[in-house]
Amino acid sequence: MAENVAGLLCYLVGWITGLIFLLIDKRPFVRFHGAQSIAFNISIIAIWIVFWIVEALLTFITALMHFPIGFLFIFFFPIVGLAIFAVWIFLMYKAYQGEKFKLPIIGNLVEGMVK
Repeated sequence: MAENVAGLLCYLVGWITGLIFLLIDKRPFVRFHGAQSIAFNISIIAIWIVFWIVEALLTFITALMHFPIGFLFIFFFPIVGLAIFAVWIFLMYKAYQGEKFKLPIIGNLVEGMVK
């Protein structure tokens, strides 16, 4: 399988394919994208957890003030979801182009891990 196709497939099913390619493939380009796929999906989970906590706190605090605006936070969920989807598609595109695109913060951590 070509490196660029393997790099794209690292992102296809999230951390699962990232882990498979990280463990099986020994090429540095594919291992980098496999590790970045895992880190990207872990960061998505962290973002959603923080998002839910902030939404819950806003709902609770504003309910105490009898002016509930925390429910408005629900309108940001689709925006964040679309942003995550766009980054996911962009990462697959860059891997298919044969580029070793590093995400901010995550990319440098991953690069140090797979060397």
